[in-house]
Amino acid sequence: MSWIYLLLAGVLEVGFTTCLKMSESFTKPLPSAGFLVFAILSFVMLTKALEGIPLGTAYAVWTGIGACGTAIIGIWIFGDPAGTLRLLFLLLLIGSIIGLKVVS
Repeated sequence: MSWIYLLLAGVLEVGFTTCLKMSESFTKPLPSAGFLVFAILSFVMLTKALEGIPLGTAYAVWTGIGACGTAIIGIWIFGDPAGTLRLLFLLLLIGSIIGLKVVS
């Protein structure tokens, strides 16, 4: 169950970083509120995940999911560049997250 909590925490991190971008420095109320809700829920899920997963592993996976997911959202929604090397390193990051799960 801890891994499910951790996956949810990572997805919620993508939600709060996306809302952070959409809030335009907290000048837009709805995305600003979304940031707050997603951030709180993400930390709650991370805290639950820490009951069964070592801190270093949980933090690395949480930030990895958040970084990878946010980069994909940036490319897909916000028009961030999607060069070959950038995509290669995102794939390596995904592989690293999977590797941490396998060895845990």
